[in-house]
Amino acid sequence: DTIMRAPAPLEGADTLILESTYGDRRHPADDAEATIGAVIRETAARGGTVLIPSFAVGRAQTVMLAIARLKQRGEIPDLPVFLDSPMATDATALYRKALAQLRVPSVIISASGMATGGRVLHHLKNIAPDPRNHVLFVGFQAGGTRGAHLVAGAREVKIHGAWFDVRAQVSQVDGYSAHADADEIMRWLRSMRRAPSQVYLCHGEPEAADTLRQRIEEQLGWATRVPEHMESVELPL
Repeated sequence: DTIMRAPAPLEGADTLILESTYGDRRHPADDAEATIGAVIRETAARGGTVLIPSFAVGRAQTVMLAIARLKQRGEIPDLPVFLDSPMATDATALYRKALAQLRVPSVIISASGMATGGRVLHHLKNIAPDPRNHVLFVGFQAGGTRGAHLVAGAREVKIHGAWFDVRAQVSQVDGYSAHADADEIMRWLRSMRRAPSQVYLCHGEPEAADTLRQRIEEQLGWATRVPEHMESVELPL
């Protein structure tokens, strides 16, 4: 990660509760920064705006750093970049109106990252119907979210009770995920000097969690479970 330290090795644990978001796959080898650059260049060339739904803490800053680097190297035009962050209600209304009326190529970064709510929805209403624009997702899209539907190719999107056509290009960059992939998780587990007596896998789709469970059991020999929804577990003291 460009703005965070690498995870430190862990001495050991009695019980380990571990996320499994990418438990069944690896991150793509593609250069995420180069991908963002290509999207911005192509969209700006046709006079469009790039909307980047982004998690407000961590991901937004990473994306802004990538755009700054691309500008510095001259790989994208020096177009305006807006981070729609929280501010006073009146100022926010004026800011939104100004961005909606913008008629020059630009980049807008706004939360939420899965387009489930927040200010990004107001931008999506204006940007999705115009084929010159591009909606670029830079994080994992959970099943059933508005972001997941858009990435899957939805041609309409429901926002605030109304339907909007999706004529803008929609794509996703996985390289900026804050979650380790399966190989990275296994490397981190192997750094532990003392094996836990039990591993519980959470925060992952069922297939991803179960794939990682099997891998941990087969390669490390550690007892690993994926708890059922709402299951209670009493940990040993």
